[in-house]
Amino acid sequence: MGKNLIQQKRGKGSSRYIAHSHRWKGAVSYKSPGEAQGRIIDFVDCAGHSAPLAKVVYGDGEECLVVAVEGLRVGDVVSSGIVSEMSGSTMGLKNIPEGTMVCNIELQPGDGGKFVRAGGTCAKIVAKTPEGVVVRLPSKKEKIFYPECRATIGVVAGGGRVEKPFLTAGKRYFAMKAKNKLWPQVAGLSMNAVDHPFGGSRNKKGKPTIAPRNAPPGRKVGKIHPRRTGRRKR
Repeated sequence: MGKNLIQQKRGKGSSRYIAHSHRWKGAVSYKSPGEAQGRIIDFVDCAGHSAPLAKVVYGDGEECLVVAVEGLRVGDVVSSGIVSEMSGSTMGLKNIPEGTMVCNIELQPGDGGKFVRAGGTCAKIVAKTPEGVVVRLPSKKEKIFYPECRATIGVVAGGGRVEKPFLTAGKRYFAMKAKNKLWPQVAGLSMNAVDHPFGGSRNKKGKPTIAPRNAPPGRKVGKIHPRRTGRRKR
């Protein structure tokens, strides 16, 4: 559990923290509730998303941008609300069999999808209980969703994105700037003494990053009275 200092926080109104959302191609959303079939007419590369987006036109003329899954091509037919096991189909979690890989899961029915949208990720439907549908997320945690929440069958396209190195700091800078990410992340030990409790040239080694619970406000940085530290072994 980390804690940012005032000078490290975001949202102060400066241009450093403004995302170039006017350059993004659009928001990802599902079709309005109901049964329909649509055809993929194009794939869109949006700087605000790590995965490619598919532009789908449905039979009633409605046009949507959806998260593209692996195996889809231009001209393929995808369904929304129709019970199907084909990759790219969208339906409620209650209609998807257990053990199926899904993505772009809604948190509330009709919100357009909130979970598992990054490139190369997928979730797995574990069980269906009276409380709801149990889904294992990419973080290995299991979460219960409403049965009416919609999801897309398949694995999000764009896998292997993190395997390619940036090579230059400039490439990384523009990639982070496009998505409004705070970068570079400077370590406290590298700062001046006036900018961080760990800064300065006096104590460069051996400064613990675990702050005690009764520490003063200026000292409460890093991990604040954590239950455990280090990488969790599975």
